[in-house]
Amino acid sequence: MINSTNKQDTKRTTSAETLRFVSFVVTGGVSGSCNLGTRFLLSRVMRYEFAVSLAYLVGMIVAFVLARSFVFEKSERDWHAQLGRFAIVNVFGFAQVWLVSVGLVRLVFPWLAFHWHPEDVGHLIGVASPVFVSYYAHKHFSFSSPAPSNSSAQNDGELLPEL
Repeated sequence: MINSTNKQDTKRTTSAETLRFVSFVVTGGVSGSCNLGTRFLLSRVMRYEFAVSLAYLVGMIVAFVLARSFVFEKSERDWHAQLGRFAIVNVFGFAQVWLVSVGLVRLVFPWLAFHWHPEDVGHLIGVASPVFVSYYAHKHFSFSSPAPSNSSAQNDGELLPEL
């Protein structure tokens, strides 16, 4: 009986985690579309590298609002703390997006003689590249609840009272 209960709990946990990841991908698709659309418009008035950078900020703000609202469980952290942690994760995500996007457009695509909308394709691949790492970083860092204080746990573990 215990074995079947554990299997059911594991199945529910896996299903919930899968649903959360799918929700993350869907909201990431929305924010990624905002990122790509913004970059497309900005590329008309500035260099590709700068447009990718500014568009990332737009996508990041949309991603934060959507992830906080629809993907991750409510945390005990206030939204300011969550946004700060979200931004820290996104500094690394931005580095990956920028390197992949610009690297493809400036190095890889010319070497491959790939000329079909190289900036659009490169940016799309760049925006999609950090999805797995970002999901786990946001789950365990950006939107996690603070760890409980250890002071009460230390007192509970003491065998002898202080004299």
